[in-house]
Amino acid sequence: MLLNIHIKNMALIDDIDINFSDNLNILTGETGAGKSILIDSVMLALGTKAPKDFVRKDAEYGLVELLFSIDQDDIMNQLVELDIPDIEDGQLILSRKIIGNRSISKVNGENVTLSKLKNIAGVLLDLHAQHENQSLLIESNHIKLLDRYGQSEIFPIKEEINSVYKEYLLIKKELSDYTIDEEEKKRKLDLIIFEKNEIENARLKPGEDIEIEELYEKALHGKKIAESLNAVMGLIDGEVGTSVDRSIRELSSVSEYDNAIASMSETLSTVSDLLSDTYRNIRDYLDDNTFSEEDFRNIEDRLNEINHLKSKYGRTIEDVLAYGQNLEEEYDRLEHQEHYIEELTQKLDICTGKLEELCKRLSDIRKEKAGILRDNIISALKDLNFLDVRFDMVFERLDDYTQDGFDRAYFIISTNVGEEMKPLSSVASGGELSRIMLAIKSCLADVDNIPTLVFDEIDVGISGRTAQMVAMKIGTISRKHQVICITHLPQIAAMADHHYLIEKRVVDGKTVTEIEKLNSDQEINELARLTGGAKITETVISSAKEMKELAAKAKVS
Repeated sequence: MLLNIHIKNMALIDDIDINFSDNLNILTGETGAGKSILIDSVMLALGTKAPKDFVRKDAEYGLVELLFSIDQDDIMNQLVELDIPDIEDGQLILSRKIIGNRSISKVNGENVTLSKLKNIAGVLLDLHAQHENQSLLIESNHIKLLDRYGQSEIFPIKEEINSVYKEYLLIKKELSDYTIDEEEKKRKLDLIIFEKNEIENARLKPGEDIEIEELYEKALHGKKIAESLNAVMGLIDGEVGTSVDRSIRELSSVSEYDNAIASMSETLSTVSDLLSDTYRNIRDYLDDNTFSEEDFRNIEDRLNEINHLKSKYGRTIEDVLAYGQNLEEEYDRLEHQEHYIEELTQKLDICTGKLEELCKRLSDIRKEKAGILRDNIISALKDLNFLDVRFDMVFERLDDYTQDGFDRAYFIISTNVGEEMKPLSSVASGGELSRIMLAIKSCLADVDNIPTLVFDEIDVGISGRTAQMVAMKIGTISRKHQVICITHLPQIAAMADHHYLIEKRVVDGKTVTEIEKLNSDQEINELARLTGGAKITETVISSAKEMKELAAKAKVS
């Protein structure tokens, strides 16, 4: 459930907090008061692109935060699968901060990508804005709605199809790659032989590149190393050694008079031994690590050869050797092309058979669910004053398989007696589309586990008895889901369990949008405004009270 929206520095909104509750939350206000800003802000927090110049001009940044309460195990499991930060006390915060041309998205304080933000938001909230009505005119969306309706049975088989479909595409690609003429076959074989010989002639050894790189570094700096080590040997054999020896003789001459001096003499003797050992180690090192110009060139050439092969065939020597092994197999397949194509054809036939069976099962399930959905949508449409409506879903088979099966399916409708059924795009008006979408949403609400539904002026183009029926339908949905609805119709506003007023005011010389939760008396006054317009009479007030009372009775019936 959406507990709170915090918006800062967005368009006319300065800084507001809105606390929502369960069931039906209604927002009303004059045209231009800022209702669209609220929806745009929510959509922004859900990962959509920020409208141009949406952040207030006098502000450094714009911020939207959505606070959700998670109390459903299935929702929590979906969020865990999305690998979101820990949810403390069952609460989750989605935030989006806009700074200039950049945006920062966070979930529970940790940065996330926009893609991940959208995925998380899709689990928590379903937003139906006015533009979504137009999505009903896109036929490809219809089958997606059907799949959501039958998700418990449809989604698992779609996962199976997706897996087999990937294998199907892979085999088809392999078959295409190896179905070549003799000239192309010869060209590929020549290339394989060249690459195979290049790798084999290099006689690579695992780990050799690391050893060669170390040798190269030594050889590259060999002159400087030798100069430094020879200088050290000179000091040990000269000034340093002489000074230590002289110091030992001086101490030895007086060590019999004091044990402390004797200890110092022993320490210097140890130093002398260490210097001798160091001298020998340096000499041995120089004997073993002297690189001639020829040695250096040989090391450099070998390193270049290895790096050249790695740039062509793999990141490591092991990758290059594995590539060489694959070339052997590739050569064998091309040499025995006909046999390999025959094997691939058999594999493709088996895979196609599996895909056909799965897609047919999916299609059968879809058709069964489409019948149930059709009946439910017709019932919901009649509730929304489509008295003579006929509604169905047409299925056609695509020319090839897809990861979603082989079905093309779309809704058809007739809203008047005697009219033939046609696709939605040929029949429905704007107001009808709103009601059709609401009918579909009400049917999906029974199977969807998304806790919060947001409707932005779903009542566009309707009035009178139809508006009352839409209000009843939204009220019904709100019994199972938290609903946040922006409306301009009093019939819908009267159904509110919680009513909010959006107003535009001038504060400190600038226009800002503010939102206030209304008490019972304020709700009646707002209903009266929605009903009577500018002039609110006692009769209008009385009518608003009656409307609220009737709505209360309808909600418990």
